Amino acid sequence: MSPVRRLTSADIPSAMRLKNAVSWNQTALDWQNVLALAPDGCFGIDAEGTLVATTTAVCFGQKLAWIGMVITDPAYRGRGLAKLLMEHALEYLRARGVAWIKLDATDMGRPLYQRLGFRDECAIERWIRPSGQNDIPGGSVEKFQMDATLDREAFGADRAALLGVLAGIESASIADAGYAMGRSGTQAAFFGPCVARSREAARDLAIWFLERHPAESVYWDMLPANLQAAELARELGFECVRKLVRMSLSDRGAAPLGNHDELVFAAAGFEYG
Repeated sequence: MSPVRRLTSADIPSAMRLKNAVSWNQTALDWQNVLALAPDGCFGIDAEGTLVATTTAVCFGQKLAWIGMVITDPAYRGRGLAKLLMEHALEYLRARGVAWIKLDATDMGRPLYQRLGFRDECAIERWIRPSGQNDIPGGSVEKFQMDATLDREAFGADRAALLGVLAGIESASIADAGYAMGRSGTQAAFFGPCVARSREAARDLAIWFLERHPAESVYWDMLPANLQAAELARELGFECVRKLVRMSLSDRGAAPLGNHDELVFAAAGFEYG
C-alpha cells in the first residue's frame, strides 16, 4: 500500500473507476473541477500501482472546508484507508487554519467521522424526479449573474470560486431573487446549488432546469429543514430516495458560520455542500 499522495488530472480515469464501483453520480468533469478548485487538497492511496481510495478537501476561504469524494474500492474496505485519508486531509486543513470542516455523511462513513470528532449538524436528503414526467409551466429566468452577498448569507462562507466554475456548466438567475445551477451526471442530471429568497423564485429556477432535461431523471439534494424546498420538490414530481447527515468539526473554538438554510433550496452536491 502506498503512502497518501496528491491526486492529479492523470488520476481522473482511475477515480472514475472507483466512483463507478460505488455507483455515485459524478462525471469526469466533476473530478476535473474538484481538482481545479483544490489542487493541493485531493488525496489518494494506491495498491499495487492502482488507485484504491480517495478523499477531497475544498476550501471556501479560511472559514470553511468541505470534505468529499471519500471513496474506497469495495475490495479494499476494512483496511483503514478512509481513516488514513481523512486524518491526512484534516491535518492539511488545520495547517491552513480553516475554522470549520464539514461533510455529508453516509451511514457507512458516519461512525468514522464521529471518531474523528465530527458532530451531527442536520439532515440532508437526495430526491429524484424520474424521467418522463409531465412538463410544468413556470416563469422566466435570466442569464446568470453572481450574487455573492446572497450566497454568503445562505451558505455562511465565500464560495465564489466554486460558483464561478459551476456557472460555466448550466446556470440562471432571477434578479434580486436567486440563482440556480445544474450539471450532468452518470445516473441523473443534478439540480443545484439553488439559493433563493422565495419559494416562487426557486420554483421558476427548478422548472428552468427541468425543461432543459426533459428526457432524464434529475437529482436534487436538499436540507429537509427547508420545508418549502421539500414541498416544492413534491409538487414538481420528486421523491426522497436517500438520507445522509451533514456533520461539522471545529477544534479552534470558532464562532458558528451564520448560514441561513431557509435560503438554500438545493445543495451544490455531497462533494461541495
